Amino acid sequence: MRTDFLKSECKYNSILLPRKIFFAYFLDFILHFSTTVFYFSAFMLIIPEIKLLKGFCNVNFGETIEGVKKVFGEPEEIQALEDEILNTSSTVYHYWDLGFSLFFDNSRNKTFCSVELDNRDALLFNTPLFTLREKELVELMKQNGYGLSDTEVHEWGEKRVSFDSAGLDCYFENNKLVSANFGIIEGDNFYFFPN
Repeated sequence: MRTDFLKSECKYNSILLPRKIFFAYFLDFILHFSTTVFYFSAFMLIIPEIKLLKGFCNVNFGETIEGVKKVFGEPEEIQALEDEILNTSSTVYHYWDLGFSLFFDNSRNKTFCSVELDNRDALLFNTPLFTLREKELVELMKQNGYGLSDTEVHEWGEKRVSFDSAGLDCYFENNKLVSANFGIIEGDNFYFFPN
């Protein structure tokens, strides 16, 4: 009788062992998949927030390229810009799918200095920026202590609306905001490259 019990126990264990292995692999897959989805979702939930004269999202102006990549990851494209008239040189990290480009001042050890943005979810003073018409933008800026400095209609049709004390330029086309540039200001210099 004891041998029958051992035979049935061995048979039972030989059936369970593959199931246990399968279950262990299945749990490992689920855990890995859910972690990947969590990180992907967390990254995709980054809502672009403009922090005038300070930075963008959780990145302050003056941050290194490595520090920026820890927040946003690798860019889709890297571009070098040279302006011989203004005597400036920048490295630009384009995050096309996220709707922004980040500029790094080469003369200042490639530190983060400005942003060009066309992401429709961007916030300015907790207000969705790209829903604002020109007059609403001017009023929002005024409420937050920044007066309108200048406007200009470019020959290609865009209208630039500038708030120099905030380091912000907004571009309207057919009375709709299409892009915004903002950055740091040092003395009389506004460190960014316009459209």
